[in-house]
Amino acid sequence: MADFLPISKEDMKKRGIEQLDFIYISGDAYVDHPSFGHAIITRLIESMGFTIGIIPQPNWKSKDDFMRLGKPKIAFLVSSGNIDSMVNHYTAHKKKRNTDAYSPGGKSGYRPDRAVIVYCNRLREAYKDVPIIIGGIEASLRRFAHYDYWDDKVRNSILVDSSADLLIYGMGEKPIMEILNLIQFGKNIKDIKDIRGTCYLTSDISNLKDYILLPSFEDVSKDKKKYAEAFKIQYEEQDAVKGKMLIQKHGNQYIVQNPPSLPLTQEEMDFIYSLPYTRTYHPIYKSQGGIPALKEVEFSITSHRGCFGGCSFCALNFHQGRVIQARSQESILKEAETLSKLPNFKGYIHDVGGPTANFRRPSCKKQLEHGICKNRQCLFPTPCKNLEVDHSEYLSLLRKIRKIKGIKKVFIRSGIRYDYLMLDKNEAFFDELIKHHISGQLKVAPEHICNEVLYLMGKPNRRVYDAFVKKYFEKNKKFKLNQYLVPYLMSSHPGSTLKSAIELAEYIRDMGYNPEQVQDFYPTPGSLSTTMYYTEINPLTGEKVYVPKTREEKEMQRALLQFRDPKNYELVYKALTLAGRQDLIGYGKKCLIPPKKSKIKKGR
Repeated sequence: MADFLPISKEDMKKRGIEQLDFIYISGDAYVDHPSFGHAIITRLIESMGFTIGIIPQPNWKSKDDFMRLGKPKIAFLVSSGNIDSMVNHYTAHKKKRNTDAYSPGGKSGYRPDRAVIVYCNRLREAYKDVPIIIGGIEASLRRFAHYDYWDDKVRNSILVDSSADLLIYGMGEKPIMEILNLIQFGKNIKDIKDIRGTCYLTSDISNLKDYILLPSFEDVSKDKKKYAEAFKIQYEEQDAVKGKMLIQKHGNQYIVQNPPSLPLTQEEMDFIYSLPYTRTYHPIYKSQGGIPALKEVEFSITSHRGCFGGCSFCALNFHQGRVIQARSQESILKEAETLSKLPNFKGYIHDVGGPTANFRRPSCKKQLEHGICKNRQCLFPTPCKNLEVDHSEYLSLLRKIRKIKGIKKVFIRSGIRYDYLMLDKNEAFFDELIKHHISGQLKVAPEHICNEVLYLMGKPNRRVYDAFVKKYFEKNKKFKLNQYLVPYLMSSHPGSTLKSAIELAEYIRDMGYNPEQVQDFYPTPGSLSTTMYYTEINPLTGEKVYVPKTREEKEMQRALLQFRDPKNYELVYKALTLAGRQDLIGYGKKCLIPPKKSKIKKGR
């Protein structure tokens, strides 16, 4: 088994290292598993012949813990972890969370708010001259001036607030490999300005060519139309083939974003997932109960990256991108065999997938040569005529995994895009999904059923979901199975009115389903929906968008999705009254709630 990378001076001494080349600061606990960004990047750097150590979840109250491994020869790498630290800490109602799955024992409090900025500021206190490279989802999605839901204002690019030297956006392997190659040839990180997938700050852009100048930080802070305009440009230029350099002025400086990194090749993907991970958390966490986040992914396999689904509320377009990058079957089968031999493996592979499990190939051949389409999505509003729909390779892979000795069952938990599934005329995958890859229930994400809301979500028309539901239960009946369908539903998305929420509540009533969990729309950095939430404009069309913003309306919309819960009665009653839908208050089959009980005065 591979050793963990150094986290202390004692570890460095055992390896015979006096000074590390790189030190990685992580907001997550140290888990050496390929589902954790810090594990992949550190193992990749190690594979290229550099020494690297990790300081996981340092005590940010002073600079002392940041000096635990000494001063690196080349640079510090900083990430808040697998999740944006603000999302990790707060609910959609801005309430503090009590747990943190990426911390010892699942307890919160091991990282600060805005972790990347705080970590960088402490590093500057400790070592003023050492280069700092920031990356991960928090840095990636905050690379330009961005609306921040928690402050309810537009904030600077994270490069300005962190004073880092370089920002890697998107998936960081390719930029890191190119940076390391330049370092091997004697280049200083502070002089590296032309790597794809990176951003930097400069006071002089006179030598730059072929770029698009975005509205400035000052402009987008004051003018919501300018903000929407800036977002649209960023959205349309997020393409490795055709995307241009983007520049945004911040005061006397400029944020320069080089074009996106080229997609990883299959050989590169295979190499990354073949690195010597220990596949578990560091032993220092054992006495605290381990790291809960590992349980979900310990026996899961990442088969690909990227997503061409185009959901407006998802920031994947700005992080992993729309082009699918897949591992070879040989690489995945080798990992499955490795999992089957682990001492605590019980015979169940929990997932084989990616952002969307059944996207194992690029949506069309045109993408790889000509780039993604600027003005339309692959599946929305209707499937593109160039879309290639084929589950045969994915099905072949799953069949091979099922045959591996010691594997009892292979589940698919990373999400099935049902509209893509319904387009496949060959129903073999649909059949085997139901027969072999569901644990009693399939979770899918229609998110809503009101077409006006679905349009703004970038989701298919309601009739597509209805057709899928019908076919799903027909197939279960055919195979003599009694498996459920669990829909993920979202309240308060831009475009959702009380009328829309009531329409969704009626749908829930008619299907006899009582959702245990619903998701309030959460305006997180980088998504199209967040721009709609802030500006009340659809940046792609310029159209005005209704946005539920008051706490009361958001609570009413959420309550309508769980109208059967007695504690939601008053909110549901108020919502129905405000919307003029008293016809849904009563004892009839179509009613959502009963009337209020009349109060009888004492003495009568």
